[in-house]
This record gives sequence, C-alpha cells and structure tokens, in this order.
Amino acid sequence: MPELLIELLSEEIPARMQARAEADLLKAIGDGVNAAGLSHDTGFAWSGPRRLGVCLQGMAARSEDVREERKGPKTGAPDKAIEGFLRGAGLASIDEAEIRSDPKKGEFYVAVVETPGRAAEDIIAELVPGVIRGFHWPKSMRWGEGELRWVRPLHRITCVLDGKVVPFGIGGLASGNETEGHRVHGRGPFTVTGWEDYRTQLETDGKVRLTREDRRAHIGTAAKKACAKQKLELVEDPGLLEEVTGLAEWPVVILGDMDPAFLDLPDEVIRLSMRTHQKYFAVRDPKTGQLAPHFVVVANIAAKDRGKKIAEGNSRVLSARLNDARFFWENDRKKGLDAMAGELHRIAFKEKLGSIGDKVERVAALARELAPKVGADPDLAERAARLAKADLVSEMVYEFPELQGVMGRYYALEAGEPADIADAIADHYRPQGPSDDVPTAPVSIAVALADKLDTLVGFWAIDEKPTGSKDPFALRRAALGVVRIVLENGVRVAISSGPVEQHFFEFDQMMDPPTNEEMHWMHRETLKDIAGNKVSEISDHPRRKAEFKERSKSHQSELNVSSVKPLTVESGLLAFFADRLKQVLRDQGKRHDLIDAVFALGTPPQSGEAGERPPAGQAAPAEAPAQRAAVSANDDLVLITRRVEALTGFLATEDGANLLAGYKRAANFLRDEEKKDGKRFEGAPDRALFSEETERALHSAIKQARGDVDAALANEDFEAAMSALARLRGPVDAFLDDVMVNVEDGEVRQNRLLILAAIRDALHAVADFSKIEN
Repeated sequence: MPELLIELLSEEIPARMQARAEADLLKAIGDGVNAAGLSHDTGFAWSGPRRLGVCLQGMAARSEDVREERKGPKTGAPDKAIEGFLRGAGLASIDEAEIRSDPKKGEFYVAVVETPGRAAEDIIAELVPGVIRGFHWPKSMRWGEGELRWVRPLHRITCVLDGKVVPFGIGGLASGNETEGHRVHGRGPFTVTGWEDYRTQLETDGKVRLTREDRRAHIGTAAKKACAKQKLELVEDPGLLEEVTGLAEWPVVILGDMDPAFLDLPDEVIRLSMRTHQKYFAVRDPKTGQLAPHFVVVANIAAKDRGKKIAEGNSRVLSARLNDARFFWENDRKKGLDAMAGELHRIAFKEKLGSIGDKVERVAALARELAPKVGADPDLAERAARLAKADLVSEMVYEFPELQGVMGRYYALEAGEPADIADAIADHYRPQGPSDDVPTAPVSIAVALADKLDTLVGFWAIDEKPTGSKDPFALRRAALGVVRIVLENGVRVAISSGPVEQHFFEFDQMMDPPTNEEMHWMHRETLKDIAGNKVSEISDHPRRKAEFKERSKSHQSELNVSSVKPLTVESGLLAFFADRLKQVLRDQGKRHDLIDAVFALGTPPQSGEAGERPPAGQAAPAEAPAQRAAVSANDDLVLITRRVEALTGFLATEDGANLLAGYKRAANFLRDEEKKDGKRFEGAPDRALFSEETERALHSAIKQARGDVDAALANEDFEAAMSALARLRGPVDAFLDDVMVNVEDGEVRQNRLLILAAIRDALHAVADFSKIEN
C-alpha cells in the first residue's frame, strides 16, 4: 500500500518548540487524511534543529465512494421548504429526489447524494498547503516578500507518495522529492522515494540523526562514556539533555577543562552558569562527590582535531562567565544579608499588599506563631523569615533568579547564622512543583508555611483570587504547597483558626485602620482564644464603618458584633484549600466519592446522647465529641486524609459494603417520606412506642455505637470509629427486613422514621454516606 513522506526543511527551529511541533504536525496530517476518507495503518513523526517530518504508512490509494441519504420534507410541502431542501442536497430539481413512504408520516422526499472517491494524491496536494498555512507556532515570522508564516524561513518541502512527488506550491516553494543533510558533513541534496530510502541516506551520507530519541540516547551514552574514560561522572540534567537534543543534528560530545580556581564558587553557581549560558553539562569526581574542573559540551560538528579547539574556545567563554559570577559573589558577601534585608522595602510586592519588606514583617510574625505547632524554635523561625527574602536584592540573584533562596543560604552560613536558619532560607520556596520535595526541618516548615499562607491570605483579603485558567501569582501552587507540607510532615495546623485567622484580622486592619472608637471597643471586648492565639471577631471594614456610624447617631456605645459578618479565613479560602487537597488525594488514587463524603461532613444534628430524647423542659445536651471532631476536621488536612483512608479501608470490608447498602436503603426511604411529609425527621425515638424486638435491638445498638464513635473520634481513632459502625450491620439489616415502617398508627410510623434518621445520623458522624457510590 502507498506510503506518504512529508518533510519541511527550514532554518533552525528553537529547541523548546520541536517536540510539540512534531506531535502537532502528525495530528494535523493524520486528522486531515482521515477526514477526507483516506485510511492508513500507522503514522509517525520526527523533528530536529532544521526539519519536521511525518510518514503515514499503509495508505489507501483513493478515498472510498460515499453514498448519503438526506431526508426531506413531505410531498406537497410549501415551495420554500422544497427550495431549501434542494439547495442543501445540491439537487437541480425535485425530480432528482426519490419519494418514499412511511405508514405513520406518509410520503416524503429523499435525496440520494453519491460522492465519488478521490485520488490520494489530489487529497494530499490540497491538504498539506492548508496545514502549513494554519500551523500554530508560539512565535512565527515572515520572510522575503511573501505572506507565508513559519517559525523560521522554509527552504524545502519534500512530499512523496508511493515514490512519486505530490505536486503543489506554497509561499513560492514547490514540493519535490529532494532534501538536504548536515550543512558541513553531508549537505546533499538527496533524492528520496520513501521513509527507508530517506532515513538511510540522511543517517549515512547526510550525517543527520533524524529522531529525537536517537539523538537523546546518543548524547547521554557518549557523555557518560567520555567522563568514565577520565574516571569522572556526569552530573545528569534531564532538562538540559532535552534542550541539547534539539540543538545538534549530528551531536558530537566533547569533554572540556575549566580553571580549577573557580571551584571555590558555590556548586549551584557553576552549574547554572554552564547550563543557562553555555548549555554545558557539569562533571563531578565520584570519589568526593564534588564538582570536577571539567565540563561536557555537545557540538554539531565532528572536528578533525577531535574537538580540541572547540573545547578550548568553550573553556575561555566559561571562564569569562565564572569571572562575572565571582565578582557578584564577592560583592554580596561583603554586603551581608542584614544589609540586603534592609533594602527590601524598596521592592514592591503587590499593590495594596505593600513592599517585599512589608511581606517579610508579616511572614516573620506568622512564622513565630506557627513555630510551636511544628516543633520549631520561635526565635529561629522569626530570624529565618526576616532573612529569607534578603538575597532578592543580591547581585547574584539579579543575574541568576533561579538561585533565590540558594544564595541566601550561602550568605547566611558565611555570616555565621545557625544551619537551621540557612536551610530555611533555601527551602522556604519549596515545593515549587509536584516533583519537588517539601521542607522537612521544623524551622523550614514554619517559614515555608508562613510565606505561602501570607500570600494566600493577602490576595484573598484584597479579593484577587484565581479565576478559570488564570493564576498569575501562582496561588494554586502555593495552596498545593501548603497541603503537601502539612500532609507529608503530619503538621496539625487548622487553616481557619489560630495564627492564620489572626493574619486575616491583621490584613483587615492594614487595609482599613480602625478608628479611635473601634480601638476602644477592641480593647474592651473579650477576644476568642483559638489554639492558644487571640482572634478578634472584627467585621469587614465597610459593614463595620456603617455599624459605628449608626451607633453614633443613636448615642450607643456598644457594637453588636453578632449582626456584622466577620472577615475570616472561611471567606472562600478554606474551600480553595479543600479543592487542592482533593486534587492531592485523587492523585494518590483515593476515590473521589469518599473524598466528597468526608468534605461534606458537617456538624451532626443534636439528638441527645446516642439517640436519647432529653426530658421535657431540659436543654439539649452539650456538643458531643463527634461533633467537635467533625468541626475541627473541616480544616485539619491531616485529619481529613486519615478519615478518607479509614473510610476506604472500612468500605473494602464485607461489613462496610453491607452497611453502606443498608444505609442507602434507609436514607432513600427516609428521604421519600420527608419529601412526602414536608419536614425533616429529627430527634430521638420514644422507647415507649417500641413494639418489635428488632426496634429495641437497633436502638440499643445505635446508642452504643454513637457512644463508641464519639469516643473514637475524640481520640482521632478513625479505625475504631469504623469498627463501631460495623457492629450496626446486623441490627440495621434485621430492622429493614422485619419491621414495617409505614403503619397506620401515625405515632408509631414517625417513631420508626426517627429510628431510620438515627441510622443516618450515626453514620454521618464519620462521613456523609449519601455521597458514596455503591
């Protein structure tokens, strides 16, 4: 069967664009021939510094004939309907249509449109120019006097079908069957008839390694071999390897030397200078693990002197770069971190949120508050936070922004700061992506959490939240970082209370300072004490001002805070964290419905002690431990995760699966009856109305289970809570099988519905089982 070969030869394509363009071209050509009715067996693509190519094998010689029937209006329909049908079907007269009949609809017109197949050559000659014109590049250009746009000027278009040229023209270029090889070692041109002929000529005489996979493997193997020959070890860099794969058609690996005097610079500076400016790989001594005074460069030419001159030239360029780096390094060391930190107030962070210096002050205060919760020394955490951003004004970070935090660590160690502080400066930006490790040292955790939480709280306070796909300040990444730090370190920090809520309050005051009257009120009022931190129930400023103005008019001195909505973490930020936690748990393979069941958990209805009805005139009992656990679990990410894991294990058991089925039965029946009666059944059943032994048994089982669940949840023992629920399986099954709920006696019916409600409430103490799929 015919084979289609297409190659687009141009000037150098940026390395970062090649892989995507390769995939896009294959998709565009493949989708195009499929849409035209041309079948093919396989297709593949390749890309390089100067070329994109596609090959489709096992193609049909022509597209299939198409017979299409289009149903039209009834016979006798108005002329306008007939005319529209003829235009759509491409018929000249209604006489060309067939008349068919249907027993129900009567007679109607049918147009039979037969489209003959087309030769593959004609389809491709029409398709390829359209693909080239509409091809998307991140950046493209025009050249000469033409209007055609491509990433770089096109030189040749090779298009061969079954060994023959598919003729077409575009942008002043005519398609042909010739291509070029390496500019120096084998330019050609080469006449090709198909993929095997094309590959053989270019990879031998043309000195071109066509595929990215081949070039990548060759560079990796040759680089390791060159290092091993000198008893050295390549410092692997997958990102750099991917980049140099797109820079050389005929890659030649050369081991070069650098001045050993530069090894006193930080390793990260040397490696980044090599990588960013020169595209060199660093080399280390396997015995010491330290960088060696060598580098690996990938050339695009096989020099007669085996690359000696190339290595010498690259060494001179590297020395110039490292001399600049040494100058920055020495200047920064003379200046010191404290002096740098003093300049942060000159750098804007975000309008309404002040400068970087303002942010540092907030982060330092929050880090100090968080430190005891993560096992860190508050003084060290505050000091680390005050120095964490200082290197942003250093000359080294100005030249290499990727080294923010890293250079701060070196400067801190130079200044004699404790290692915990230095490490926190380097680690507080982490994690910066899904593959990045989270900080694990207590001081680093405190500063990293404080930095990310300050950013999130600040942007929520000024109402600049991510919308859709837009997230210019990487707030989703910051929230994911908080979630990962908390989960992977087992940090027990409530997001909606304690230091974080205090941070919200401080932002509120910063954005709208309180009046004297407000200050007087705040000092008088009793502040809530959540997790050992004072949190004021101050309102958001527009409502607060209106409240004070109204109070002044009526000459009242007390502020009714209950009528004013507080500015709290729960103003959307908690839901934002919940979404990020769901993402993390789903990535770990957790079931989405179980995650939703735990997140939907709210405060259970108060129904007395394990289903007991309070005596008449007596107040409802105090909040049960299960309720307190439910409330605290709403923003304790570690507890949420543990609850999901326990629920997953429970439902994997036979008791768990059967109890879920019983719950569904009871909840569905209860929902229907509540809809019928127009009310929700709440409260405890009356034991005096029990007439069946199964009623008494289930009521006793629920009472015992609720007590055990409350105790287990209070101790955060979710496995024990699930075990307590498992004991309900037998009594629930017996009740549902043996007891008639909808009896004629209205009091008995309601009492039995309250038993079903007690089943629902007992399970909802652990999770919202209505969210769980069967």
